[in-house]
Amino acid sequence: MNATDSAHRTGVRYQPDETPPMGLAVGLGLQLAVLSVAATVLVPAIIIRAGGGSESYLSWAVFAAVAVCGATTVLQAVRFGQIGSGYVLLMSISGASIGISITALAKGGPATLAILVVVSSLVPLALSTRLWFLRRILTPTVTGTVIMLIPVTVMSHVFEMLKDVPDGVPAMAVPLSTLATLLVIAGCVLKGTGAWRLWAPVIGVVAGSAVAGVFGFYDVHRVAKASWIGLPQGTWPGFDLKFSTVFWTLLPAFVLVALIDTMQTISASIAIQHVSWRQPRAVDFRAVQGAVAAAGIAKLFSGLSGTVPNTTYSTTVSMTELTGVSARSVGIALGTTLMLLAFLPKAIALVLAIPGPVVAAYLTVFLAMLFVIGMNLVVRDGIDYRKGLICGVGFWVGVGFQNGMIFPGLVSEFAGGLLQNGMTAGGFVAIIMTLFMDLTTSRHRLESEVNILALPKIRKFILGFASQSGWDAEMANRLDAASEETLLTLIQRQEAGGAIEQRRLLLVACKEDGGAVLEFVASTGEENLQDRIALLGTRTNADLIEQEASLRLLRHLTSSVRHQQYHGTDIVTIRVDIL
Repeated sequence: MNATDSAHRTGVRYQPDETPPMGLAVGLGLQLAVLSVAATVLVPAIIIRAGGGSESYLSWAVFAAVAVCGATTVLQAVRFGQIGSGYVLLMSISGASIGISITALAKGGPATLAILVVVSSLVPLALSTRLWFLRRILTPTVTGTVIMLIPVTVMSHVFEMLKDVPDGVPAMAVPLSTLATLLVIAGCVLKGTGAWRLWAPVIGVVAGSAVAGVFGFYDVHRVAKASWIGLPQGTWPGFDLKFSTVFWTLLPAFVLVALIDTMQTISASIAIQHVSWRQPRAVDFRAVQGAVAAAGIAKLFSGLSGTVPNTTYSTTVSMTELTGVSARSVGIALGTTLMLLAFLPKAIALVLAIPGPVVAAYLTVFLAMLFVIGMNLVVRDGIDYRKGLICGVGFWVGVGFQNGMIFPGLVSEFAGGLLQNGMTAGGFVAIIMTLFMDLTTSRHRLESEVNILALPKIRKFILGFASQSGWDAEMANRLDAASEETLLTLIQRQEAGGAIEQRRLLLVACKEDGGAVLEFVASTGEENLQDRIALLGTRTNADLIEQEASLRLLRHLTSSVRHQQYHGTDIVTIRVDIL
């Protein structure tokens, strides 16, 4: 943790479990809603217009999208059972789904899109119960590569929007409104600080729309005829239950996008935890599971209501860091405001009337930043030649397939043209390469129980692993001692939790460059070992000091200890380096 992180955390004014004044919570919720409603309205408009949808369906889809995003944002904040993160997380339209949603609308219509979204919602719902299975497959390298491919698949549609202008508009109107949007957003982001950066997209779109209004192609008539309060003009599109060729062709792409959205949810729910507490804490993966489950519910509601899929956004992370307010009441206010906006057609019409070139400029900035986010995910994970190869090959294969440069004749016929989507093709390549790396990594496994009687069995396993790895007695003894202290700590947690049923333990050992990694998969306790290690020396109770002896030894013997808590499962990963 660096100094900046520490300053941000100590600057937290209200933690998630604290209650700020109602005026403050409502004000912050309203500000976040104004910042986010543009994307929640514009992205469905982009998808539906590019996919050839009708104006009546556009009206319904925007209404449903805003309402569902608002309701599920509240769900994220309140945490109902194991659903919801308990943090301020915004639900908005999935950027990863833009390309395939346009294709689904163009080829199958709104009913096909709806059933595809419903089926794909089963992915996050299922993964939320067994999230720890994905920790070696959906790596930051894979996720970052696929995110980098999203702009590749969408930009052609975005550039087409530059032509979406009424007849008779002056030739200079389009470039001037486009440049105004780009320059204002870029200026606010590059030179502005604090609120200026947060409001940059809104300010840019307003500036571009103002220029368009001067030339007479901002749709004032749409705004004028919209009622202040009311329901959408369109109706629910229903489902296409014929499961046609279009459905089966696009289903893999929707599943892949659901996986990408799941990784985005995981990233956002981890990031919000880092900025929400005064005292630094280890990531609570039970909250992450809750966030993924809520995202699955959100996607399900989107499909059932006949609108485009949504996902978790990290917009609230920067706002929380800026204001120091992470109270759940802010998330409730944010979601409630979005739900109210769904019933205000005049406010929605103000956004839908924005000219195509202005939207294209706004989306260009959004997609450019999305590309950098994907690149940052790859680099931040610690890039080496293996990860670099996975990212590079996956990305350029995706670019090649998207532009029809790799075996176009064969690709157009394979699986109904599935691989013509660059994100799908590149994502599959990255996942396959990652799976190959995982399956070819030699791992030693031992199943036992979280019990002191298992210690001799574990010791024999560890010493055998060290011998096969060619390490000397000193390294073997350090591994043995570290595994013993980890087991003792897990036993203490089990006894402290009052568990009666004997818990199973899976111990996985593998050799990595410069050391060994031991992974203990066991039952769940309440306290996080990383947090307890961080607090060593701050407690005075004699019993606690005795219990923490194992933690002190563990900290001394290992180079790192990582504790991931899931519902029903604990994963403690320790690394012991060769001295």
